[in-house]
Amino acid sequence: MQKKPKNRLREWIETLVYGILIAIVFRSLFLEPFNIPSGSMMPTMLVGDHIFITKWSYGYSRYSFPFGSWKLWNGRIFKKMPKVGDVVVFRNPKDESLDYVKRVIGMPGDVIQMRNGRLYINGQIVERKNPRPFVTVVLPYAFRPTGYNFENMQIRGKTITVNGAPAPFEYTVEYRDDDACKTTVGLCGVFPITKYTEVLPNGVEHDILEYSDHSRMDNTMEYLVPENHLFFMGDNRDNSNDSRGEVGFVPVDNVLGRVWFVWYSHNYAAPMVAFWKWGVKMRWNRFGKGVH
Repeated sequence: MQKKPKNRLREWIETLVYGILIAIVFRSLFLEPFNIPSGSMMPTMLVGDHIFITKWSYGYSRYSFPFGSWKLWNGRIFKKMPKVGDVVVFRNPKDESLDYVKRVIGMPGDVIQMRNGRLYINGQIVERKNPRPFVTVVLPYAFRPTGYNFENMQIRGKTITVNGAPAPFEYTVEYRDDDACKTTVGLCGVFPITKYTEVLPNGVEHDILEYSDHSRMDNTMEYLVPENHLFFMGDNRDNSNDSRGEVGFVPVDNVLGRVWFVWYSHNYAAPMVAFWKWGVKMRWNRFGKGVH
C-alpha cells in the first residue's frame, strides 16, 4: 500500500509552532535578548548595545514568562537575591509595558541618599575615585555622511580626532532622529562629562558618569528600601530615570535577570544594509564584552 502523502501546509505550521514554543521556553528559562535604547547606563552600556540576560540568576517569577502582567501567580521559584552592584533588567512597577536596565544600589532595609552628588548607603559615603574626562556626542542623522566639527574636534562616524590625532579622552558617538534633535532640548550636542570609578560597600567597582554634583537628583531625601524590594540607579547618574524618581522601589518579583554580555553593538552611523559602512557603524570592540 502507498503511504498517504503528507499535508505540506500542516507540516509547515507544526514546524513553526514547535519553533515558537522552543524559543519561548529558551527565552523564559535561559537567555533573553534586550537592546539599550537610552544612555542611562553609560559608560557601562551604550545606546545601540544588544545584550543577553541570564534568566536563572535569581530564579523565576511570573514576569519571567509571557503574559506575566496577567498576575496569575506571585513570588519567585528558586529565588536568589541580587547583590549590590549587579546590573539587572527589571519590569517597571509603574508601567509593566516597560523593561529597564539599572544597577542594584540598595537591598531591603538599606537607607540610600544622594548628597551634593555623592552616594550614601546606610549613612556612609561611597568611595568615588579616579576622575577623568569623558565626552558624549549625540548628532542628528543628517550628519552621518558629512561628519561634524566642534571646536578642535572632528567627528566622523564613531570616531573623534583632535587636531587630526586620536582623541586623548574616552568618548561615545551616537546618532538620533533629526526631528528629535530639533524638538527635544538638550538631546543632541557635544557634552563634556567626568567619569569616576565608584567602589560600593561590598567591594564592587564600576564606572559612573557625572555632569556635575548639583543636578536635579544630586540631593535627595533618605530612601528606606522596603522588605522584598530593591533600589536601582543608572551609572549615568545625572541622566537616569531610576529609584530616585518615577520608578521608585522595585519589587524583587519584577526582576527579569542579570545582564551577562553585549553580543552586538552599533551607533546608527549608517543603515544596516550599507555593509560597506560597517566600519563607521559597528562597535567591534564591544562584541562579546561582559557587563559588570
